[in-house]
Amino acid sequence: MIKNFWILLLGMVICTSHSFAQVQRFIDIEAGTYILGDTLSLDNPRRAVTLSHFSIAETELTNEAFAAFVASTDYITLAERFHNAMVFEPGLAEFRWLQDSTAYWRFPNGTSRGGIEDKMNHPVTCISYRDALAYCEWAGVRLPSLEEWEVASRAGSQTKYFEGVELDNIMDYANIWHGRNHLVADTTDGFLYTSPVKTFKANPWGLYDVYGNVFEFCEGSLVRDQGRKVAHARGGSWWCSKNSCASFNSQYIGSVNPNASFSNLGLRVAKKK
Repeated sequence: MIKNFWILLLGMVICTSHSFAQVQRFIDIEAGTYILGDTLSLDNPRRAVTLSHFSIAETELTNEAFAAFVASTDYITLAERFHNAMVFEPGLAEFRWLQDSTAYWRFPNGTSRGGIEDKMNHPVTCISYRDALAYCEWAGVRLPSLEEWEVASRAGSQTKYFEGVELDNIMDYANIWHGRNHLVADTTDGFLYTSPVKTFKANPWGLYDVYGNVFEFCEGSLVRDQGRKVAHARGGSWWCSKNSCASFNSQYIGSVNPNASFSNLGLRVAKKK
């Protein structure tokens, strides 16, 4: 099992048109057998999993990094093509989202709610699983597997949260919704939606925002997928709260259509060592 970590730098990403110096810090995770899951979960039962050596980004992918990809490739996200991104505003009933035809990664909550001009160090959102794969192919990285993400988020723990975290102090480690419901805007921690990466405390292995901020796409499948292509994401988001969508932990696995785009859904990248 890993007892410490070391940091790698991903240097020059070579593009067909020009090169772009993208610095991304990675946390090295040693090969080993890890205990994952929960005894009460059907999707993620408790089990031992053996993984090869891999590295995972210390933060979620930012708007700045995604903007570099778009500038290099002229990539157009699915939300831009289909105008079907799902966004949120305070006042909606629980688990209700709005389809906003103006929303995409530059305006992740729709043009009426402002853009990302001053949020380049926030996680990129309003991208689909397909968009995430396109970024990974360009950058020479990949999405972590469901198991890799869980190992990295647990940081050696075999419990619901990594060591040191409980519900009464989760706000020190995660950008989540503090309000009792979503009828009134909640800016208790200074943020209504996403927060800049590294705003909250890291886990013991140096990963930031594994809980809250945005859900993170992962590779893998579940029994309930029944052979269909379903995208999965982990870690919870700024929308999640103790009273609803309590998925900001190392056990929960969310599901979404691979073509869907939400304003609380992004990614963290990984690579083989």
